[in-house]
Amino acid sequence: MLNSKTTFRALALLSSTFLFGSALGCDSDTVGTGGGGAGGTTSSATGGTGGATGGTGGATGGTGGSTGGSTGGSTFDFSTPEKITGYLNGKTLVMEGADIPTDPNGYNENYNFGQATQCYNKVTMTPTDAVWHVVSDLGTLNDAPNVGDMGTCDHAIMSSEVSFDSTAILVENVTADCFDFTATYVGFSQEGRGKIAGDGGSIDLELYFGGQPTGHRCADGAVGAMTVKLKGNDFTGDAVQTYRITAP
Repeated sequence: MLNSKTTFRALALLSSTFLFGSALGCDSDTVGTGGGGAGGTTSSATGGTGGATGGTGGATGGTGGSTGGSTGGSTFDFSTPEKITGYLNGKTLVMEGADIPTDPNGYNENYNFGQATQCYNKVTMTPTDAVWHVVSDLGTLNDAPNVGDMGTCDHAIMSSEVSFDSTAILVENVTADCFDFTATYVGFSQEGRGKIAGDGGSIDLELYFGGQPTGHRCADGAVGAMTVKLKGNDFTGDAVQTYRITAP
């Protein structure tokens, strides 16, 4: 699987602010070299079933025997766009702490991009069939008072909150461990690739601002692979946002 309508107006809003978490539009040529989501189609997810069968035992003439066995497990089917979006529908996706990448949407979190600064405290996404609602709690950027300054992003201290809703979510080109993802909001978009953990407990979204990256789709490599260029420059940072998935 990367900040608000207000930010977008000010920019003229991470991309992802999200990510699926944050999304911001940014025109700066300063790309992070260290390293944000949406919903649309409906889908269904089927959880695996587990069963257990106990053996029978018998005794004859003082001897006896028993056999038994059990099988079980839980798996999810994420083989189509509909099954992916259907599984996420109505759940809550949260990114915080160590799950926040160093370069959300491809821009260094320690760099002052003004209202497009990519320093986050937490991003919460609530996907439904109709819209993905995103709430981005921004972190605190220390020692970078002016636009263009490099400082230190403090994830622990929230500075402000922004929220926005998707106008379109597109999941496509699904493979066993990757799918292409595009989220559109008013004034900006995010695009990249993602994957859901086999146990359905988390989703990774590697996102960039729309129109800026190349080499960022599943056909180019797995989520997080060093295949991306931003505005023609090699991207060597970490833009993979990890969201923990919980039921309502």
